[in-house]
Amino acid sequence: MENKAVIVYKSCTGFTKKYAELIAKETGSALEELQKASAESLSPYQTVVFGGRLHAGHIDGWQRAKAMAQKGGARQIILFAVGAMPNTAEGTIAEMWKNNLSAEEMEHIPHFYMQGGLSYERMGFLDKAMMKAAAAVMSRRSDDEVFKKMISQSYDISSEEFIRPLVGVLKSD
Repeated sequence: MENKAVIVYKSCTGFTKKYAELIAKETGSALEELQKASAESLSPYQTVVFGGRLHAGHIDGWQRAKAMAQKGGARQIILFAVGAMPNTAEGTIAEMWKNNLSAEEMEHIPHFYMQGGLSYERMGFLDKAMMKAAAAVMSRRSDDEVFKKMISQSYDISSEEFIRPLVGVLKSD
């Protein structure tokens, strides 16, 4: 079977990489890190799937990946974002999509959110400092004890089940 898709990802703490590897394995797609990708390396593929972490409300690497996929001639682009918030935070997730995709892109680019987690151990110094500061402020303002505990330490809420909808789109093509 001809390989029609490539999974491109940008991962800082490992959650996005984990999902990208699972999607590639499940679909038989090629796998490439964004920093090693180019329009030329993506040009053999009909579909480019990009996965990036949520960072300050934006999908890290999305604009660069989209430009490369378009320049490489991809017929379809699929997007997935990985973040620390649970999939049940539907309002926040909907707002995030509005901040990252135009109205036209929302209609034409299949997009998926996958909960990941926090890994203070794998974060860079600035990200770690910002998260710790945010956790301190939020813990004073929030009455939600579960939320306070979650943001104060590393955790992993990722699950292979969250790739199923995206895999379904790839397998139906």
